Amino acid sequence: MERRTLIKGMAVGLSSLYLSKSYGGKLLKAPYVANTFKPTWDSLAQYQVPDWFRDAKFGMWAHWGPQCQPEYGDWYARGMYQEGSAQYKYHVEKYGHPSKFGFKDVINEWKAENWNPEELLGLYKKAGAKYFMALANHHDNFDLYNSKYQKWNSTRMGPKKDLIGGWAKAAKHHGLRFGVSVHAAHAWSWLETAQRADKNGPLAGVTYDGKITNADGAGKWWDGEDPQELYAQNHPLSENSLNDGAIHRQWNWGNGVAKPSTDYCEKFYNRTIDLIDKYGPDVVYFDDTALPLWPVSDAGLRIAAHLYNKSIKKHGKLDAVIFGKILDEQQRKCMVWDIERGQSNQIEAQPWQTDTCIGDWHYNRRVYDRNGYKSAKTVIHTLIDVVSKNGNLMLNIPVRGDGTIDEKERAVVEEIASWMQVNSESIYSTRPWKTFGEGPAIESAAPLSAQGFNEGKGKPLGAEDIRFVTKGKTLYATLLGWPAERSALIKTLKSGAAGKPEKISLLGHAQSLKFEQTATGLKINLPEQTPGKSAYVLKIEGLIA
Repeated sequence: MERRTLIKGMAVGLSSLYLSKSYGGKLLKAPYVANTFKPTWDSLAQYQVPDWFRDAKFGMWAHWGPQCQPEYGDWYARGMYQEGSAQYKYHVEKYGHPSKFGFKDVINEWKAENWNPEELLGLYKKAGAKYFMALANHHDNFDLYNSKYQKWNSTRMGPKKDLIGGWAKAAKHHGLRFGVSVHAAHAWSWLETAQRADKNGPLAGVTYDGKITNADGAGKWWDGEDPQELYAQNHPLSENSLNDGAIHRQWNWGNGVAKPSTDYCEKFYNRTIDLIDKYGPDVVYFDDTALPLWPVSDAGLRIAAHLYNKSIKKHGKLDAVIFGKILDEQQRKCMVWDIERGQSNQIEAQPWQTDTCIGDWHYNRRVYDRNGYKSAKTVIHTLIDVVSKNGNLMLNIPVRGDGTIDEKERAVVEEIASWMQVNSESIYSTRPWKTFGEGPAIESAAPLSAQGFNEGKGKPLGAEDIRFVTKGKTLYATLLGWPAERSALIKTLKSGAAGKPEKISLLGHAQSLKFEQTATGLKINLPEQTPGKSAYVLKIEGLIA
């Protein structure tokens, strides 16, 4: 993708900062000056990742909104308008033709009647999450909070509840850092499918409901409301809009996309500032290339500067985190790089995050029916691998339309909780070692593609695959399988290449372990019984000076 060339440097406030070196970049040691951050890339490059985020390692996410109501998977509000697609066929059968029953009407069906954020966040805390993120809006443009600037929101329609307010209250009660994910910048082009019409069948040529206005609502449930505030389709189509895949090439607002109006961009800015000011999140995730609406608008830059300055005013230091995707070298200094459904293949100098899901992002009953969820073992292995490379893991558990998670999802979360209760000391507050690991899977790692999307494409992890992290003078070596011979050989720790350990133990096992260090590696005798399952953490003391 094309990128604008950026001038490196820090524009303001450097004289008031004392920065010290540590692994992974510079960490802030003194307060910022007032209004340090300006809405420019150079100014945002002063950003330093807060320690709480580097220590937390594991967060959980509720990617939940009205598109979960049909329980038919990701991007439903777009796919239901794509004639012939599985979602279109499902929609016509369940609800009716999209010229008569559009996405606005799906919102009206959604009630979130069994939603219990206190219970869910209690479960996620038990599973080891240190921060929690809730969907504030998706590409469908529906705000899930008491929005001052978007009438189409969950307090006025659908559930008629302040969902972000409920999540935020539960997160505070459980002592979790709170975050929001914001995706609505792309509604302008993403919902262009709602402008289409069938090419075949009895309603061929009848336009879907993407262009209707408040004048069409007389006598209907949405009488007095303007659907264009939701659909934002009063504009010409993007180039190749009828090609369902074109939007991916246009995600950075190039390659012939219809440029959003100034009014649209400023409304998005106002909505997001309102969200930040009302609910005070420490974490904001943007589903955008770099920042929202960049480079056609500076709205994202202004939002980032506002969040950082507000965080300093609130905490006396910068505690906020912004996630962005497909970042260039300059942009990685300004926020935390997020990799979607994938992970880095090396130790990254700056802290980063993987976001992934055990199923589809939006709840999909078909995944449940075919037993298609990721296993707890897969999630645990991903967490261990990501942390060894200076990253965090954000895990989404898809939420049903009624606000609950199903029993298969709950079982996955409970198994993660069991592992974390024994092994979490090898996750929290750790830092990368000089190498992230060893084993056969390292050489077969798949490259990143666009936002990420390399998970599950490499060689499966096994007992010879080991991941390393440190905490103080302790080295944690995690075995990603249980060796059949009841002994582990860590080749990286062979004599001459590493110091000699003073003590080695296995988390979840009471006794110290016998070991021998040779020119081949560090051989450790393991107990007969495995302490749990999925992954096994060796705590090696005295090796690091």
